[in-house]
Amino acid sequence: MDMYGFYTGRCFDAYEYLGCHVEEKGACFRTFAPAAVKVSVIGEFNQWQDTPMEKIYDGNFWECRIPGAKPGMLYKYRIYRRDGRVLDHCDPYGFGMELRPNSASVIRNLREYAFQDTEWMKKRTDCKNGPLNIYEVHAGSWKKKTTAEDGWYDYRELGELLIPYVKDMGYNYIELLPLGEYPSDASWGYQTTGFYSPTSRYGSCEKLQAFVDDCHQAGIGVILDFVPVHFAVDDYGLADYDGTALYEYPHTDVGDSQWGSKNFNHSRGEVRSFLQSCANYWLREYHFDGLRMDAISNMIYWQGDPARGVNRGAVDFLRDMNRGLKERNQGILLAAEDSTDFAGVTDPWEANGLGFDYKWDMGWMHDTLEYFQTAPMYRSRDYHKLTFSMEYFYREKYLLPLSHDEVVHGKATILQKMNGEYEGKFPQGRALYLYMYFHPGKKLNFMGSEFGQLREWDEKRQQDWELKTYPNHDAFARFMKELNRFYLEHKALWALDYDRAGFWWADCAQEKRCLYVMVRSDNKERLLAVFNFSAERQSRYPLELAKAGGGKRLSLLLDTDWEIYGGGTPVKEESFLADQDGVVTIGAAAFSGRVFCIS
Repeated sequence: MDMYGFYTGRCFDAYEYLGCHVEEKGACFRTFAPAAVKVSVIGEFNQWQDTPMEKIYDGNFWECRIPGAKPGMLYKYRIYRRDGRVLDHCDPYGFGMELRPNSASVIRNLREYAFQDTEWMKKRTDCKNGPLNIYEVHAGSWKKKTTAEDGWYDYRELGELLIPYVKDMGYNYIELLPLGEYPSDASWGYQTTGFYSPTSRYGSCEKLQAFVDDCHQAGIGVILDFVPVHFAVDDYGLADYDGTALYEYPHTDVGDSQWGSKNFNHSRGEVRSFLQSCANYWLREYHFDGLRMDAISNMIYWQGDPARGVNRGAVDFLRDMNRGLKERNQGILLAAEDSTDFAGVTDPWEANGLGFDYKWDMGWMHDTLEYFQTAPMYRSRDYHKLTFSMEYFYREKYLLPLSHDEVVHGKATILQKMNGEYEGKFPQGRALYLYMYFHPGKKLNFMGSEFGQLREWDEKRQQDWELKTYPNHDAFARFMKELNRFYLEHKALWALDYDRAGFWWADCAQEKRCLYVMVRSDNKERLLAVFNFSAERQSRYPLELAKAGGGKRLSLLLDTDWEIYGGGTPVKEESFLADQDGVVTIGAAAFSGRVFCIS
């Protein structure tokens, strides 16, 4: 490890030196604890009795080798502090940890699994000019092996069920909620104690590596949710690791987060090296294809509050980390969850941007869901909630998320959010999703939304798969499957996502009728979508094809109101010819969307 790089925040491989590393006759343990008076290793290999570590290098690092220490054995570091207290900590760089409520680290050998995904790794890209349709998954509650609290499938078992499902449904990427070990199930992985430790809820690191490998061989990319903002306060973790604020800010006004956790001190080089090495670790050792970084707003601004000003140390860290990850990992994608208007989140670092590939469009998400929650009689008033996103869309490279955050804490599921009673929610849900897929920007949907989950997400229970036995939900799932495939098959819907030539409004001035007409193009194919978000059928709507870029004919490709999807319109081929003035007259059922090819 480059020691100078470690201290100055330029190190991306700290985990190859620090932590526990298996050797021929045992294991070598190293930790960074500059303020400690004494450090020992305790574990199964020494009956949990002190084996003293020696100071090395500049006295801030501690090391010892223990013969007989083997993969699978448990261990901790016993830290003797200057205040006289003695605390046992898990290894900050440990490659495995016990399942809660236990907290010991586990010796793991990362290099035992042999990946078979060379071809995938060579050809993967950031998907800027390709389709990106993400299925967001919480590994412990997509499906469960039993109803018991810990009735989870392991990583490999999950893959055997999840991969063919994702493939069949037409998603091309999976995004997993955070997998670094965490003590509270209810935190979903966002309150981490073992940043380098794949949670043991679902098995060993080898099984996770195999899961990613299996995804790749099936043509599915895998993104990991990564938390570089804060960490859990449990006393065996990073908090006050060596008796001082080693990883966190020393002052509570910026050190304590809104989630009851500790904020990382991103101005400190050792912390930067810890986090960016961790990000690189998941990409390199597990072959993840990208990272979604959580709560970036809380890094850009002090405590996430623009009124408190920009946290320049954290901003510089994000820029440097993203640059380094891109240089070291071919074809990865990096996405930011950021709800602020901070400029340049997806600009390249050369242009003083943060270097993310994508930014979650939280504004689009909030406006869209609020619109569909609104009673139809008021949608004329709120008409431009669905047009506003295109006023700012090209400032960043946006990804449209309908994520886990929108189906918890009393917010209702996506389908439940639709205005009206049960039967009336399905046509609106289908229209919503077609609008989402026709809108520029990459896509993300949380598990269960694809078949109309009605119960809010609960990490303790699997999704309500029995709903698919009901006709409305089965038809909705069929629609989502065919919509996903339609999206993947039509370049017009993704090739020019971030080019103004790829989208325009053919008509966004139909407030009274709640009609919207959009065009997508890849400079070869042109698709036109007509949306009717009112409660009344709209007939004889005149459209000037000149506003859609010209043409003489509209040929129907998809209708959310088709009977096969649970609507009331028989499936049939339809085409509409323009009159001598270049006008076509078309209609649309209530709460529906229709897609046409222009020729």
